[in-house]
Amino acid sequence: MLFHSTIFGPIHSRRLGNSLGVNLAPNNGKICSFDCVYCECGLNADGRDDRVIPSRAEVKEKLDSYLKTTNEQIDSITFAGNGEPTVHPEFDGIINDTIMLRNRYIPSAKISVLTNAWQVSNPKVAKALKMVDNNILKLDSAIASSVSAINRPVSPEFNIEEHIRLLAQFSGTCVIQTLFLTGDTVNNTTDEEVSALLAAYAKIQPRLVQLYSLDRKTPFNTLHPASEEFLNSVAVRVKKLGIGVLVTP
Repeated sequence: MLFHSTIFGPIHSRRLGNSLGVNLAPNNGKICSFDCVYCECGLNADGRDDRVIPSRAEVKEKLDSYLKTTNEQIDSITFAGNGEPTVHPEFDGIINDTIMLRNRYIPSAKISVLTNAWQVSNPKVAKALKMVDNNILKLDSAIASSVSAINRPVSPEFNIEEHIRLLAQFSGTCVIQTLFLTGDTVNNTTDEEVSALLAAYAKIQPRLVQLYSLDRKTPFNTLHPASEEFLNSVAVRVKKLGIGVLVTP
C-alpha cells in the first residue's frame, strides 16, 4: 500500500492516536535504505519509476495549507509514508518548518518520525531527530544475520553493532520499535534473538520500547505474527531492565 500524497490522513494509529502523515518519498513509488520483508508499502523494486520527491518548500506549503484549514483533531504530525523519511536531503530543514507550523496551529500535537535510523550517523539527521517529540527508531534484531534476512539493508556497509552504538546517542529520549514475526526464512522470536535485543535495549536506554507484530498485508504470504502472549512475555523482561514498554498486539 502506497500513500499517494505528501500530506495524508489523519488516520488512527495504534500508538500515536489521530495521526497526520507526512510522506517525503514519491507519491507513487518507494525510496528506503532498508527493504524489509514485512513493509506495508511493498518492496523497493515496486513502483520505482516514480523518483520525484517533494521539496522542502512544497512540504511546508502543503502542511501549512492543511493545518490552517482543518477542523480535525490531530494528536501527531507523523513522518512516515512510502519509505524512509530521513533520506530526504532537506530532512533537517523540513523538521524545523514543521515545528514552527505545529507551534502556530496545533501546539498540543506531537511531532513523530518513524525511521529505520540508518541515517543517524549524519549529524544533521541526528540533530533533527533530537528536536522532535517522538523519534521512533527501528530495531527488529540485534543479530547481523537476522537483520539481513528481515530488514535487508540496501548498503553492504550496514553494521548492527555500530548501529546500536549510534542509537545510544538518543538515550533517555528515543522510542525503540521492534516488530516480531516468524516465517520460512525469518524468525526473531527465539530466546537467542530476544536476549540479544534485551542487551541492545540495555545499551541504548530508550525512554520506551514498543513491541508489536504484523497486522497488515505484507509482500510475502509466508510471514506470521507473533502472539500477544509472546509479546507480553518479552515486555516483562524489558521492564526488568527498568525501561518503559508498550505492547501493541
